[in-house]
Parts: sequence; C-alpha cells; structure tokens
Amino acid sequence: MPTRVYLVCASGLEPVSRTVRPEGGASGEDARVETAQALLDALRERPSERERQAGFTTYLDEPLKVAAGRAGDPEGSLRLSRQPEDLPPAALAQIVCTYGEWGAASVRGTVPLGGPGHYPVRRYVCDASVKARPESPLPTRAP
Repeated sequence: MPTRVYLVCASGLEPVSRTVRPEGGASGEDARVETAQALLDALRERPSERERQAGFTTYLDEPLKVAAGRAGDPEGSLRLSRQPEDLPPAALAQIVCTYGEWGAASVRGTVPLGGPGHYPVRRYVCDASVKARPESPLPTRAP
C-alpha cells in the first residue's frame, strides 16, 4: 500500500513516499500491528540514491519490533521492542510523525507508544516544532 514516512532532511523531517507490504491475512488488531511493523521497516530502509542526493537520511538504523498494547494501556497503544525514550530523538520523531499520519496509530492527535518494560505508555505528539527540530525531545500529552 502506498504511504508516507518521515525522513530527516537537512535539520527537519520531511515526508517521502513509500510502498509498504504488511504480511497480510490478518484482521483487526493483528492487521494494525502488521502495518505498524511494515512502517517501521520502511523507516529503516536506506534512502534511495535520489533521496540521498537530495539530503534525506534515516536515524532508525536498528531493527525494532512492534506489538499491540497490553492490558491497562491506553486505547490504540503500541509497544516497541525498545523504550521509545531510549531511541535517538530524531529516530523517535520519525516514528511518531509516520505513525501520526497513519490514522490507525494516532489517537486524538497523539501516538501512544511504550516499550517492552513495565513503564507506562506515553502519548507523543508530532507537531510543527518536532518536524522543524527532530533532534529535540518530543512533546507528550497526559493520558
């Protein structure tokens, strides 16, 4: 399916077109998680030669897995295989802005993400300041 992911260009985030291929066959929450994983994989792809020449790069260089939220997590939560706040800020900004544009991961203007630990999920925001300065800490909203 055609979609947009956010890559770093110069010092900001810019959307680029990608085609993602979720594993397929799943429905409901499983399909949502498969698509979220496909988006993560698309963010890890190295930019094409043309994109590199234009200055695009990705800060998401390690494999990450995504899973559905756990019991007690806010509605629509996703859990990454690494604590979100342990990722480089620009990598987290890429994930949050990509998921924020994808309706199935955005809940009331936020992206509820957690990690594998027992820490609570945080509601991350992708706004103009994040897109302009992805290396800064991402804003969150109360649950």
